[in-house]
Amino acid sequence: MKSQVLIYLLALCCLMAAPTFAQEPSPSSTPYPAPSIAPGTDPATATRAWLDTVPADKRAKSDAYFEGGYWLILWNFLIGSAISIFLLASRISARMRDFAERTTRFKALQVVLYAILFVLLTSVLEFPLALYEQFFREHAYGLATQNFSQWFREQMIGLAVGLFVTSLALVVLYAVFRRAPRTWWIWGTIVSVILFMIGLLLSPVYIEPLFNTNKPLNDPAISEPILAMARANEIPVTQVFEVDASRQSNRVSANVAGFLGTTRIALNDNLLKQCTLPEIREVMAHEMGHYILNHSIKLVIYFGIFFLLGFAVLRVTFDGAVRRWGANWGVRGIADPAGLPLLFLIIGAVFFLLTPVKNTAIRVTEREADAFSINTAREPDGMAKVALKLGTYRKLDPSPLEEFVFFDHPSGRARIRMAMDWKAAHLPAGQGE
Repeated sequence: MKSQVLIYLLALCCLMAAPTFAQEPSPSSTPYPAPSIAPGTDPATATRAWLDTVPADKRAKSDAYFEGGYWLILWNFLIGSAISIFLLASRISARMRDFAERTTRFKALQVVLYAILFVLLTSVLEFPLALYEQFFREHAYGLATQNFSQWFREQMIGLAVGLFVTSLALVVLYAVFRRAPRTWWIWGTIVSVILFMIGLLLSPVYIEPLFNTNKPLNDPAISEPILAMARANEIPVTQVFEVDASRQSNRVSANVAGFLGTTRIALNDNLLKQCTLPEIREVMAHEMGHYILNHSIKLVIYFGIFFLLGFAVLRVTFDGAVRRWGANWGVRGIADPAGLPLLFLIIGAVFFLLTPVKNTAIRVTEREADAFSINTAREPDGMAKVALKLGTYRKLDPSPLEEFVFFDHPSGRARIRMAMDWKAAHLPAGQGE
């Protein structure tokens, strides 16, 4: 999680200067008319008919939003890299390490103190981009519902979580660096994978409730069809929860997550407000697909490979950089917390270059969940309608290269085509509208 913080004076200035945004009605809250598709129409033609129901101005707006995200990937990498280089070249990182060493003789506490200073400082430096990316830009495209004070409050909650999680993770990681001077990159990979897995499993159950309220969904007309699909797939739940995500945005979302008795099914209130029952069933079946198909474990394996590659590159490049510039930076070696900006710089570069591979790994699991959902909910038209609504902020019809590089979910076109292929096979469909 990226944390953002700003000193009180700057926050107050931004709050006073921030304009009041008039909220547009969510583009996805008004459904586009379903196309008239004659029986026997080939799936490619049917897919195009669905895509053509979206007005040109809506397509242009969603395309502009999503394509802007391409540049933000680059800008986040460049600014993060610049901050890391600044902290090293200015010796600020070394001075933070020295302060921690003067304060306590315990190595773990030194890492904690350094981590707190590091997170606070980098959050301040990253704040302008975060403010644009997560607040002003989201409002400009009509996707956010919070005013500045509400948004900033949640950034502070995220910062608190980030301070705790980062401190804990770095204590463990630097203990590995100290105790395994030759094989630290292998053990570092193992520790990173374990921490990633823990975060993946615990975040929906323990972290997300810090930002949103969950309450039981008491409408049996909606909850019972969802629970019926859960029972059919042996998901151990007896309740569906509603999340008040409309406090932050008008995006639709849901999840099925948890383990060891914490498994839960949750959908956000935007999904209830904007989608019909067939669409809701389709979305929930997709989320059940992630759970049933063990996608959490698959993602841990995929990212374990990415972590291994990142630490291997780190092993090759870190010591060389310290030999050449370490004296100027005040960095002693891999076990020195002052080298954390260099570690982040190298790992960040590796993951930036792996963007197409990371997106493809996630997109494959999403494609598998789509296939599970269409065979479970049996709602091809519902799947097509949801794909169009997600197209509010995802480009519906990208080029193959765009989809490969930038999409961590299948495009709207790909999802509608899957639904139309399924429908053309004349499998028995569920209830319609």
